[in-house]
Amino acid sequence: MTDGPLVSIVINSYNQAAYLEQTICSVLEQDYPNMEVLLVDGGSTDGSLEIIDRYKNRFSWWVSEKDSGQAEGINKGLIRGRGDLVAWLNSDDYYLPGALTKAVRVWQKYPQAVLIYGDVFAVDEHGKTLNRMLTGDLQLTDLMEFHILNQPGVFMSRKALKLSGFLDMDYHYLLDHKLWLGIAVQGEVVHARQIWAAGRFHPEAKNIAAAVHFGQEAYRILEWMQNTPPYCQLGSGRWNRMEAGAHRINARYLLDGGRPLDALKAYWCGYKAYPGAVLPEWHRVVYGLICLVGLGGIKRWFYRLRALVRPVRMD
Repeated sequence: MTDGPLVSIVINSYNQAAYLEQTICSVLEQDYPNMEVLLVDGGSTDGSLEIIDRYKNRFSWWVSEKDSGQAEGINKGLIRGRGDLVAWLNSDDYYLPGALTKAVRVWQKYPQAVLIYGDVFAVDEHGKTLNRMLTGDLQLTDLMEFHILNQPGVFMSRKALKLSGFLDMDYHYLLDHKLWLGIAVQGEVVHARQIWAAGRFHPEAKNIAAAVHFGQEAYRILEWMQNTPPYCQLGSGRWNRMEAGAHRINARYLLDGGRPLDALKAYWCGYKAYPGAVLPEWHRVVYGLICLVGLGGIKRWFYRLRALVRPVRMD
């Protein structure tokens, strides 16, 4: 693709030297020519700066300094991005070859879209595929019910991003989901059934190490929607679904964080609020029950089983 809109990619980095170079290279080696790369490091002390130094001349802008958290760091890059299409990539995730070209093609086909997203591989610390995270075709009301976009595969309209006010620095775990809500209320959300990126799951990852905090922020977002136009109007007649979705997200992260009993309790609360929000995750409920009797190693088997029965488009 020789012409197309400028795409801004923000790489967010903090003490993840083991993965950072792969993340940087996955962006710089994209075949889409009209892009700028901005790197924001939170003051790493683990050797990340040596890696950054090797590539700094290829960044449009970069900084390494302490910040108040992930939201502030990413916002530094997002605010400076000049691209019509914008995304960020955490330093333990990476793009697949051709991801930017595919994203731009989708956006050119749907220029009115405020959010476009592809699907994402889940990989472990060694890059081995754990699961193919295939997201459905979600719109605002789905996001309000806590159906989650896989952040490494998401691209945003810069205009809509600015109108949303960027990432809310009062959130540290579901900060991306709250941002999607602020953007999706402005227009169309488009899903490309293609694999664009890989999200890494490892013991130090926030979604594992701090899993218990995600559900707390889901409940905060639910309360925020109940008191904020136009979500409070749009949620009329759907509050049971939205509440069940918050319980489901809490259960999902509690289970990943090694608290199966609390996860099952949250799933039960979700089931009581709206059974349809929980029943599709029967396999995770079964896994939670298995964990209670000490057979947690079967988790990888569940991921493999799901991967076999869910088709993937790579084109």
